[in-house]
Amino acid sequence: MKKKRGKFSLMKEYKECWNYIKESKKFIYGVIGVFVVFSLVGFFIPAPAIISESIMEFMQEILAQTEGLSQFQLINFIFFNNLKSSFFGMVLGVFFGVFPLIATLGNGYILGFVSALSVNESGIISLFNLVPHGIFEFPAIFLALGLGLKLGTFMFKKNKYDVLKKNLLQSLKVFLFVIVPLLIIAGVIEGCLIILLN
Repeated sequence: MKKKRGKFSLMKEYKECWNYIKESKKFIYGVIGVFVVFSLVGFFIPAPAIISESIMEFMQEILAQTEGLSQFQLINFIFFNNLKSSFFGMVLGVFFGVFPLIATLGNGYILGFVSALSVNESGIISLFNLVPHGIFEFPAIFLALGLGLKLGTFMFKKNKYDVLKKNLLQSLKVFLFVIVPLLIIAGVIEGCLIILLN
């Protein structure tokens, strides 16, 4: 006899998501710690010319892609860009957590580098302008990369397949119910601010 599936409950799904986030908090805090350290490195330690040039080229490419976009198109661009980065940062964590760790180092360093440029041009007050841009985006990225880091630990567990299956399913639920809504809000705020400030 087939077991009846219970009715879908949004509250139940959110409760499971928050429980899994709590269970994964050491990985999320670890990602935040690494991000902060590399942000400080990017901010206080001058980048070698080759790294500086690469970051500037990357920033110019982003600016070129967003040039002339309407507000809706800009919001769409920001949202899907963050969505792809967060999703791949999470699911590619299955490979020993290497990808989310590299993504954390890179994002942290770039933020520090860009913040240093901003302070040099407009003073320390310019850092406060970054707050609205990251208030929803950073938590979403930290969650995705932290869960990605946790995914890679299945290799060290006894029941590898079962652990991977459980963690991947829970991570995808968190992505859908928590990370995606945060990224939608982040996209709207950033898109509106960029249009207003230009």
